[in-house]
Amino acid sequence: MGSTVTLNDTLRISKEQGFPAELDIVKHAVSPFKTEDFNDKIFSFKNKPTIRLYQAPPVRNFFVEDIGGKWLYWGLVHMLTVTHDMVNKTTSGTYKIIYINTHDEMKTAHHLIDQNPNTNYFS
Repeated sequence: MGSTVTLNDTLRISKEQGFPAELDIVKHAVSPFKTEDFNDKIFSFKNKPTIRLYQAPPVRNFFVEDIGGKWLYWGLVHMLTVTHDMVNKTTSGTYKIIYINTHDEMKTAHHLIDQNPNTNYFS
């Protein structure tokens, strides 16, 4: 008997799971978003597979957009709430963006943090 809980320092979500529609890599490359653009916004995510625990504020979580299995490191978030659906074994919650990477930081973040060439959005 037992249970499985995943410990995360990264919120990796797709648009379907709640990645903000307004964050677009093409727009960001032309006219960069700034952290201040999101100061008063709270976002939600839903149905992340498995029961997950995230770092609690003031500790940051990396903020990653999952685009067809490729990881795009957008910045940092604070988790505000986390809800577990024990029947469906999913995790949902709310978060606040605390830092948006510059386009150059996005290009180097995956190499510095993850180093998995199979999931790097830029390769």
